[in-house]
Amino acid sequence: MKAHIFVDAGSGLAPTMIGTSANVNDVTQGLGLLRGEEALVFADPGYQGADKLSEATGLQWHIAPRPGKRRALNKQSPLGALPEQAEKINGSVRTKAAHPFRVIKCLFGLTKVCYRGLVKTMAQAPILFVLSNLWMARNRLARRADE
Repeated sequence: MKAHIFVDAGSGLAPTMIGTSANVNDVTQGLGLLRGEEALVFADPGYQGADKLSEATGLQWHIAPRPGKRRALNKQSPLGALPEQAEKINGSVRTKAAHPFRVIKCLFGLTKVCYRGLVKTMAQAPILFVLSNLWMARNRLARRADE
């Protein structure tokens, strides 16, 4: 199974999740994750080509290059160092998407999935991401309750 998530860069929460079988390509699910309010989209290399889809007009995509292309850059020259610096900045935004997975794996202990079929497993995944969102927003929720 594979969980595709959209993470809001401001809050770090994952409001959208799509579950598929593992053989489904990431780029086919990319536009289904978006809510329509986005102007910038930061994605990992699995979403290469999403910016070329006809539905993606109006969005500014920042898709990470594949590792081989990144290694091929000459980081000693100014023209090679500039894309590397830009990638480090873009990568700092993309790391927010890994945090909900960390919460589910490390805090909830779901490092291995007992596969009971895609339907049953995909019924559990949205609940885990909602719980992950609650755990990550717990301090903000507590402050609002105190006010």
